[in-house]
Amino acid sequence: NNNNRGSLTNSASNPSKSTSSTSESQNNPLYDDFISLLSAPQHKGKGIANSALKDHFGESKYPSLVPIINELTRASRLTMSKGLSSTGEAEVYFSLLTVEEASRLQGLDAPSKMVYQVVEASGNKGIWTVDVRNQTNIPQVLLTKIFKQLETRRIIKPIKAVTAKTKKLYMLYDLTPAKEITGGPWYSEYEFDHEFIAELRNFITMCVRRMNGGLGVGKGVTLKQIAHKMVQANVSRVVLNLEEVQQLVQTLAFDYQIEQRGVTENGEALFVAAKGVTTMCDFGWWDVLSPDFHFRGVRFEDDVFLSAHEPHHHS
Repeated sequence: NNNNRGSLTNSASNPSKSTSSTSESQNNPLYDDFISLLSAPQHKGKGIANSALKDHFGESKYPSLVPIINELTRASRLTMSKGLSSTGEAEVYFSLLTVEEASRLQGLDAPSKMVYQVVEASGNKGIWTVDVRNQTNIPQVLLTKIFKQLETRRIIKPIKAVTAKTKKLYMLYDLTPAKEITGGPWYSEYEFDHEFIAELRNFITMCVRRMNGGLGVGKGVTLKQIAHKMVQANVSRVVLNLEEVQQLVQTLAFDYQIEQRGVTENGEALFVAAKGVTTMCDFGWWDVLSPDFHFRGVRFEDDVFLSAHEPHHHS
């Protein structure tokens, strides 16, 4: 029922309806449950939807949240913003601020808090300045002043995206930009770092050869072993996760520098140094011109043996 779901925000918007003092609220188990719920990592940034609050607390406890919301709002520890639910419906989202964050918001006027809420809702992907203007309808001159004020207080920060280096994004000051924005470890100063990637690829190639006992000798090296060796050698300027190491390994496989040879008992791929496209064998090129070449037995470096009368296409 949309009317029931809206009743919480409608009541919370009127502080006079609060019937509990600060000390009473903070000694209330419902207060602790509310704080714990909004402090969960998945609700950092965009916050939690009003409908989700109702589902969590139920019909009986849901109305009792009004004085708690009023109290946290007055202390600048709770912000409300509009967003879309999973079904695409417009909904109010509640977001909890830390005491330190709340102190930064003290004294801000309504337009500044509106800008903060819009930036907050963008999470770690940030929001373009033009989108902030469109969502708040604040004139550009005033918006520029608000951005500067929030930057000075270290509430928000400007960042650039590798896909549009001339434009400016804003996100909350304490957030780390998403990889889609920064380009991840493969970018440095918003430029694709060819030299850094080449160094990592060379190390992995050397690592696979040495850990595997040379060319085509051992059973292979797993992705986790490669990643562990990279950490030990401190070869990367940033910490690479297993997925990023796998991306490097895949580029080497595509370039025929390394190849997969079977899997472990746990299903992990085993990698070895790739052999040349042309496999060496124990005859010279001039032998191929001999009339009886197809009647000879030929043993190749990888122990493949072609007996007489077998097609000698392995060259």
